[in-house]
Formats: sequence, C-alpha cells, structure tokens
Amino acid sequence: MTINLFKGPHQWLSNFWPCEVTLDGVTYPSVEHAYQAAKTEDLTVRTLIRNAHTAGAAKRLGKRVEIRPDWLEMRIQIMRDLVHQKFQHPELREKLLATGEEELIEGNWWGDTFWGNCKGVGENRLGWLLMSERTNIRTKEEKR
Repeated sequence: MTINLFKGPHQWLSNFWPCEVTLDGVTYPSVEHAYQAAKTEDLTVRTLIRNAHTAGAAKRLGKRVEIRPDWLEMRIQIMRDLVHQKFQHPELREKLLATGEEELIEGNWWGDTFWGNCKGVGENRLGWLLMSERTNIRTKEEKR
C-alpha cells in the first residue's frame, strides 16, 4: 500500500502539522517554520518566520530570504533532524509506526519534485526521510 498525499487522515505527515521542533536552540511551531528559517543566517528574518501565524505563511516568507551559502549541502540534513524531532513526540511516533511498511509519498500539485512527487515525477526526499525515521524508531524499539 501507499500513502501518497499528506492530507486528510494523513495530514499529520505534512511539515505543516503543528509540532514544536528546535533549530539552533530556538523553538518553532512546525517543521515547516524551522526549515524555512534554516534557509537564512539572518536572525531577524528567522524570528519573522518563527512568528508567522501559519506554516503556509512561513513558507511564503522563506521564498523571499537571502539563502545561506551552504544551503544546498545542508538542507537534507536539516530536514532529517527536524523530522526526527517531530517523531519524538509519542503520539506522532505511534502514528508513524502504524503506517507499517506503506510507502510514503509526499504527493503535491505545486511542482515540488525534490521533496515530493508531482504528477508522478519526483525524488520524494521527504517521503524517504519519513520512511527512514520509521525504520530507525522500529529498530530502536526492537533493541529494548
């Protein structure tokens, strides 16, 4: 089976889902807020993004920032860390584990073929990070 849209009953898989995470010692209200803030080294802009009322507003602000020089090298590791933090929350961890072996695809219509899949095309990096986190959690729990 496949979960190919992070909406409706699977909306909690979305980076927009409200869930506190930290970036450089600062707490953000969602993975999306923190990820967008991570794009810049400007602390004032990071604060504006952190205080955005919605994850969508944070994303829009993130499209206008001066991108840090190492962004392309750092973005996957930053997302991996934020996803890991998100699924340290017990309720979300249990939901992720409950997806079993289902393939997780961040399907979208806005053309994101790096983190997701649009019209059947894309690298689905977010989906792979989620499935990797699920495997890591399962492995840790089996060792207990």
